[in-house]
Formats: sequence, structure tokens, C-alpha cells
Amino acid sequence: MSDHKEEWGSRLGVILAVAGSAVGLGNFLRFPGQAAANGGGAFLIPYFCALFLLGIPIGWAEWAMGRYGGKKGLHSAPMIIGAVGKGRVARYLGVIGVMIPLGVSYYYVFIETWTFGYFLKYLTGGIGVDATATVAQQTAQSSEFYNAFTGAAQDGVLFTGDSKFTIISWIVVFAINLFFVFRGLSKGIEKFVSWAMPAMAICALFVLIRVLTLGTPDPGQPDQNVINGLGYMWNPNYSKLGDFSTWMAAAGQIFFSLSVGFGVVINYSSYLKRKDDIALSGLTAASTNELFEVGFGGMITLTAAFVFLGLSGTTAAVATGSFSLGFATLPVVFARMGALGNFVGAAWFFMLFLAAITSSLSMYQPAVALIKECLGWSHARATATIATLGVFGAILTLWYTQGGQFWSTMDFWVGTYLIFALAGVQIIYFAWSFGIDRGWKEIHQGASIQIPPVFKFIMKYVAPLYLIIVFVGFTFQNLGPSITAAWASTGSRVAIIAILLTLSFLVIVTYFGERRQRALGVDIDDLQPAD
Repeated sequence: MSDHKEEWGSRLGVILAVAGSAVGLGNFLRFPGQAAANGGGAFLIPYFCALFLLGIPIGWAEWAMGRYGGKKGLHSAPMIIGAVGKGRVARYLGVIGVMIPLGVSYYYVFIETWTFGYFLKYLTGGIGVDATATVAQQTAQSSEFYNAFTGAAQDGVLFTGDSKFTIISWIVVFAINLFFVFRGLSKGIEKFVSWAMPAMAICALFVLIRVLTLGTPDPGQPDQNVINGLGYMWNPNYSKLGDFSTWMAAAGQIFFSLSVGFGVVINYSSYLKRKDDIALSGLTAASTNELFEVGFGGMITLTAAFVFLGLSGTTAAVATGSFSLGFATLPVVFARMGALGNFVGAAWFFMLFLAAITSSLSMYQPAVALIKECLGWSHARATATIATLGVFGAILTLWYTQGGQFWSTMDFWVGTYLIFALAGVQIIYFAWSFGIDRGWKEIHQGASIQIPPVFKFIMKYVAPLYLIIVFVGFTFQNLGPSITAAWASTGSRVAIIAILLTLSFLVIVTYFGERRQRALGVDIDDLQPAD
């Protein structure tokens, strides 16, 4: 098998890599907005229900399936899920596990570029928000920079002379990603996340301490203080629990945040050694993500916004969406922090950059593994092929920027809808085709902890049923309007075409992979790894 000798250098390395894949912009921007809009502290009830009934159990299933496939040298989601599901249908459904990370990478690296560009700007003096201006003026200045940097006003505007900084920033970010992916798992991805994750934690802790020590910056606005800011985020509104969309939002946040159903964990865990622990490792990676999401993201973003912008300003910021909150609203907050504003802003955006790149590095690896496994190509050749696809997706993302229609369409269909689908496929095949008893034994092989037996019942019955209900509800509420919206603009239509072309490419590669594996004598429809 190609790349059968590639493996993680240490147990800590794979935990940090999986945690790095999970910890991303969703922890610091998406989670606070979702919580504030869906009941504040009450949101934690459906959130933790989804964590324990969906996120952690499905995560364990992914770790187990990945290590199981890796015992015979299989590393791609289609081949592993095909072996677990015992057939061609499962294998081609497994293509979704490569489509998701690759498709998300098309636009995620662009958003990652925002964090890098903003970091450079704050490191060299800021983005041009006047510290002495009114809040309204500062908001206008920040929004002007944000719209210009992201090309929101017009398609193709980033390729004009005034927007070279965005393109240059993207080239640097893309090159950094490729450099570490080319170096492979242990020498590239693992080595980078081993220092990036601690650095991210230090930056997050610094920003959190600064936010929690803001007190009441404006004596004329005594209600705009840290305590009330925390209250805005966490005071529970239990009436939201009766709204189905709140439970759907919580499940979506768990999937988005933990990278469950994303196709990365099943690939990463396939490089584990035969008896490497996955029970404690999976739980540790999930816990690390929760620290960054609830502990840091839940107390930084909206608290800071509330202290300087008040209730109406923060509510308006939440309504504009996660990215506008992070890139258009928070710069106003930094401008009002005084002398330390630019330094805090630089730390904030550097932290976001580290969060983004530890996630984006994981997005290329599943596709690289598929190419190597199915076509027998070298690591360098496979990476170069995926880099070419990445450039194709990036050009579309950088050109079709008006209103964010291209990347928002990609985000819905690939980064949301298909994640629900893949999570369902994985847990159903794991619990019912592979068999829950067999799966339970696989999870505990070499385990450092004993998982409570109730999770066996959750994996077989509760998680699939929970997921089916959420997925059907999500489809019922969103599919029709989303199909209509997909053809509402040129950017959206191009995004749909890009998804179909990428999916077709991956299906063709998988087809050739079937032929190659059978030629090598591998029973890919019912893999039985040696004990």
C-alpha cells in the first residue's frame, strides 16, 4: 500500500493535530454568535446534549474506523468506509469524506487570509480606524476596510491594483499550507501544530485576561461593563429551548466545531499504530476543543463588544453574522482600547490565523491520501495534484467575492449539509454494518480508559436517531430556500458547478482505486485486519 510507513511521531502529536483540525474560526466567532442568538446560557443545554449524544460518540466511531482501516494500509475515507460498510455503496458514500475537507479548503484558505492580513495590518499600525472618532464613524471605517479587503462589493475587484495586499496575503498563506502538507504527517503537520496549539492558547489567554480586566471603560455608560457583557452571552433564555432551530443549531455547531463528519479524523487515525489508544485520545481532543470554544471563544468576543458597543451595538453585530462580528465589529473594540488596542488586535488576529491554519492543514491530507492510495502516486505528486485543485478553487473564491455568495454557498452545501450526511453514514455503518460489538472491541483495543457502557447504546440507537431527526428537520427547513438561493447569483451558480466537478473527480479517482486495490489482492468489501 502507498504511504504505509507514514505514521504519527507521538500520541500527543496526533491529539494536537486532531484538536488543531477542530479548533478553528468557529470556536472564536461562530460559537459566541450561535449562543447569543439561541438562548445564551440555555443554548448550552442542547449544545452539550449534542456533544455527548453526537459529537463524542461519532468521534470515537471515526477514530475506530480509521485505525481499523489503517491496519491493512487503507487511509482514504472511501476505502475505509467501504470496508466497514462491506460494499460499493458505502465506498462511494465515503467519497463525501474527501469532498468535504477539499471543498471547504477552497474558501477556508481565503478566510484564513483575512486573519493573516489583519494580523499584519495591526502589527504595523492598524487598519485605519480612528481612535478619536465616534462609534458610528469607527464602524463605517472598519466596514470599509473589511469590504475592500474581502472584495464584497464586486466580483473580480480583488484582481485590481488597489487590492494586491489581499492577493499577496493569500499567496503567502497558501504557500505555508502547502509547505507543511508536502512535508507529510510527522515532519509537517504534527511538527507545526505542536507549537501552534500552545501559541494559540497563550494568545487566547492574553486576550481573555485583557477583556476580563476591562471593567467599565466609560464611566458615562455604567451598564457597559464586563459583568453585564458576560451576562449578555450567558444569561439563559429558556423559551428558546422550544424552538427546533435551536437544537439544530447546537448540533450543527458541534459538527462544525469538532470536525465530526468532516472526513479528517477517519484519515488521521488511520496512521495510528495497531494498539495506539483512541478512547482517551478522542476524548482529549474533544475536550481541548471545548476549552477553546466555551472557555475562550465564549467569553472573549461578545464580552468585549458589549463593553464598548453596548447592548444595541452587540446585538446588531451578532445579527450581521460571525465574520462581520470578527472582522468589522471587533476592530472598533480594539480602537477604543487605547494604547494597547493595536497590540491586542495583533494578538487576536494572530490567534485566529493559528486557529485557521491548524484547521486548513488537515483539509488537504484526506485528498492527498486518496490520490496516493487509489492511483499509487508519490506523496509529492499527489500533493501537487491537490494543490492544483486548491488553486482552481481559490481563483473562483478570489474572483466571485460579491456579497460572499460563492463561499457562503460552498459553506452551506459542503461545510454544513454534507457534514450532516457523512456523520449519519459513518455512525450507521459503524453501529449496524460493522457491528456495535465489534466496534466496541475496536475502540477499547489498547485503550487507556473504559468508556461507560451507556455509550454503546447511544452509538447504536440514540446517535443515529438523533441525527436522522436533526437532518430531516434541517432539510425540511433549509433545502428548498437553499436550492432557490443557489441560483440567485453568478457566484452561487459557479459554486454549485465547482462542487459537482470536484465530486466527479473524486468519484473517478475512487473508481480507479477500486480496480487498483483488487489488482493488489485486497478484499476491500469486507476488510479483516490481522490481530
